[in-house]
Amino acid sequence: MSDPVIIIGSGLGGYTVAREWRKRDSQTPLMLISADGGESYSKPMLSNALDKGKTAAALVMADAGKMAETLNADIRTRVRVEAIDPGQHRIVTTAGEYRYSKLVLAMGANPIRLMFKGNAANEVLSVNNLDDYRLFREQLQDKQRVTIIGAGLIGCEFANDLCGQGVQVQLVDLAEQPLGRLLPQKMAATVQQALSQTGVSWYLGRSVKEINSAQHGYQLDLDDGSRIASDLVVSAVGLQPVTDIAVQAGIDCNRGLVVNRQLRTSASDVYALGDCAEVEGLVLPFVMPLMNAARTLAANLAGDESEVSYPAMPVVVKTPAIPLVVCPPSANQQGSWTETAQDDSMVSLCRSADGELLGFALCGSAVDQKAKLASQIKPWL
Repeated sequence: MSDPVIIIGSGLGGYTVAREWRKRDSQTPLMLISADGGESYSKPMLSNALDKGKTAAALVMADAGKMAETLNADIRTRVRVEAIDPGQHRIVTTAGEYRYSKLVLAMGANPIRLMFKGNAANEVLSVNNLDDYRLFREQLQDKQRVTIIGAGLIGCEFANDLCGQGVQVQLVDLAEQPLGRLLPQKMAATVQQALSQTGVSWYLGRSVKEINSAQHGYQLDLDDGSRIASDLVVSAVGLQPVTDIAVQAGIDCNRGLVVNRQLRTSASDVYALGDCAEVEGLVLPFVMPLMNAARTLAANLAGDESEVSYPAMPVVVKTPAIPLVVCPPSANQQGSWTETAQDDSMVSLCRSADGELLGFALCGSAVDQKAKLASQIKPWL
């Protein structure tokens, strides 16, 4: 029997490329290596599952056994990859060594861990997978006050979700506004006001220096000398692509694993996609780029050469308190924002000096303009 195609990772990237490839090749041996339980679930739902009453078990669409049957695959769960040997087409794992014909790295990204002082610094939670969410729900029981460090997209989504459950939320961010990397000033202020009305308290322009145990929960000391009492602390300051094993194997890496538009890394027969991959300087931790990449990679695995393309792909932010869609300009584009407010909506447009639309943000009833505006933006790739 020939060596299998091996996919490292059973998240949305790993399972999507497996599904797409199986549409083209139903028989070639396939193995997936999963560091967790291998359940198929929608990761984006983690940040709004509370308000929907979803437990970790309820988020699971199929367990590893069902996925193995569906994909005609050998799925190894709770197994970690310790080394990749591209020269020998071999991986070393906690469950043994395996040879591959082609290797797909869909390892995702890990939460960035900030370094805090204090005797409870290691008790800060992050919610990045199903196991994390299960622990988060367990620890949330009977808690009244939650502090979220990071007022970006995920932090704001979690804040809205928790407030919907009657939890008092305190949001801390070094930036002077929420969603600082995605929104212009007026739009950010509108989002801040809407979330304030759900019960969010803001500590912007400040950072957490120390976290200590208190008689009831935790005490957080901020850099301006103020203190916050909290029953639970969650970090949502961003993600870091998982690249260490690949880098140790000599595979080129910048912010993420460097791949060409066929999703090939610098190592022969090794591919990467999703949160761990960087395509022409772009690391896009969103669903739509991943889906595009998965279809492209499946075609290349099947021998049909294909190059990934990224049209402008707006992101719907899951904040029921204020419907919000963002499509930020790419990092290498320079433009200026104009913002137009009406009774129940706001439209923010970023244009270049010659008037080209580079990005936009929409809130309230203006979110209906998403498709029309996205069609006016040049493809990202």
